[in-house]
Amino acid sequence: MAVDSAISSPLGPPACEKDAKALRFVEEMTRNADSVQERVLSDILTQNSQTEYLRRFKLNGATDRDSFKSKLPVIAYEDLQPEIQRIANGDRSAILSAHPISEFLTSSGTSAGERKLMPTIKEELDRRQLLYSLLMPVMNLYVPGLDKGKGLYFLFVKSETRTPGGLLARPVLTSYYKSEHFKTRPYDPYNVYTSPNEAILCPDSFQSMYTQMLCGLQDRHQVLRVGAVFASGLLRAIRFLQLNWRQLSQDIETGTLNQKVTDPSLRECMGKILKPDPELARFVRHECSKESWEGIITRIWPNTKYLDVIVTGAMAQYIPTLDYYSGGLPKACTMYASSECYFGLNLNPMCKPSEVSYTIMPNMAYFEFLPHDPNSAGFTRDSPPKLVDLVDVEIGKEYELVITTYAGLCRYRVGDILRVTGFHNSAPQFHFVRRKNVLLSIDSDKTDEAELQKAVENASRLLREFNTSVVEYTSYADTKTIPGHYVIYWELLVKDAANSPTDDLLKQCCLAMEESMNSVYRQGRVADNSIGPLEIRVVKNGTFEELMDYAISRGASINQYKVPRCVNFTPIMELLDSRVVSTHFGPALPHWTPERRR
Repeated sequence: MAVDSAISSPLGPPACEKDAKALRFVEEMTRNADSVQERVLSDILTQNSQTEYLRRFKLNGATDRDSFKSKLPVIAYEDLQPEIQRIANGDRSAILSAHPISEFLTSSGTSAGERKLMPTIKEELDRRQLLYSLLMPVMNLYVPGLDKGKGLYFLFVKSETRTPGGLLARPVLTSYYKSEHFKTRPYDPYNVYTSPNEAILCPDSFQSMYTQMLCGLQDRHQVLRVGAVFASGLLRAIRFLQLNWRQLSQDIETGTLNQKVTDPSLRECMGKILKPDPELARFVRHECSKESWEGIITRIWPNTKYLDVIVTGAMAQYIPTLDYYSGGLPKACTMYASSECYFGLNLNPMCKPSEVSYTIMPNMAYFEFLPHDPNSAGFTRDSPPKLVDLVDVEIGKEYELVITTYAGLCRYRVGDILRVTGFHNSAPQFHFVRRKNVLLSIDSDKTDEAELQKAVENASRLLREFNTSVVEYTSYADTKTIPGHYVIYWELLVKDAANSPTDDLLKQCCLAMEESMNSVYRQGRVADNSIGPLEIRVVKNGTFEELMDYAISRGASINQYKVPRCVNFTPIMELLDSRVVSTHFGPALPHWTPERRR
């Protein structure tokens, strides 16, 4: 029930006093975005004034914007790598941050094939928790009654490692789920999950998924929202149910847990939850044995009001499949965050995926924006770019996000391209356009053109013994399979038809390409099962000539035409697929371990 109108919010009537306080905070921050940003920058520069990094640029204790912008360069990860490596190796001096670096958060973006290491400090957990605490008060404005049931969220921890100096290195969500903020969170009727902590924190992905699905099935009438971090993760959960419903229904019928779940704390926890329910087991068997799985989410969880998943950026490719399995349920994208920083939230979470805009919360970090010109040659230290402050961005323009954080990143280019769609009070709202330079993505992997080129080059070396070479290639991320996988189209020049490459050799080419991919891709293949085997489709000779002819017929300049290294336009994909002469998949998984390559 909404609280008294006297404490109402411009965003709408809050569901309770706690929500009212959260919504007032959003209003206060966004109304005073510029002054909040000024204070945040001053706080960061004061806190870190004696760090080696700020002293290097002779800031001399200045905390104003002009001094900061005139003296500190705009940087990328590679510029900070020497300092990050020193911290990773055990140097505890105040290099980037006056506060001790508590751990590294591993980014899904990579540098030299390895996950980037983002330094963080303990107080950043409080900032992240603050942003999380704003999500449900906003959602409650749009979806009433979420305190009357539970959320079925498929949440997982991923592998972690330690740097040579002993600091943990792990993904930001793994850090959060293992923190006391999450494990000992106070009861909140608007934030009750079907999954117990023991299931979420189980490091074995099968055991974790199995028990989370089992709990979700047991609570099927109480589930009001279904979610995962990314759309791809929710589809993996549906695929898991397709493969394991027989055993799951057996466990429900008998009230006993599958012997494949071996984690002692998880078995103990599930022992208290599982009770024999033959009627529910019959229902699960009846629904899951049907030929069509259309609308399976609402068939099994009939009270689901929306899906809580990220479907912006590369995840937009999964929307049609989600619509098929959910009967077109609304898809809520609630927040915008990365390993480097948590940025903001969606104040209209029930909008269409194509209309999602995130409001940057000015208290999270100091934000600047580099005007994005795809045709620009970039900039040099001699011709630094003109960056725009948070409140000065212009509607309709695209920018690359640049951040300065409490943990010591200064004028750091995140690599996200954002388009300004409007303002909430004085805080801008952005549509996430894409990650810069990313060509292929299935899950959290990000493969750029240079990585794909290197992988093709490494694999094509195997063709030499057959006197064959790759004439041209392109690619696309096939998300019709679950999990999705990379498809690479090759046109080959076979110089001796009597000695053309064998199927076994082309399978080895698939594996060679996968071995060349970055560690995030290989982890998705090996540990997370979030990416399927890479596929090479060999096309007829002359196919890429036809591709060029098609592009020119649609207005491309013959002088400037370049083969696209990634395709997603249906007529082009249909042309390529109509010319396929053979398809090949790798015979084994690529190599991956949690340890970083030295």
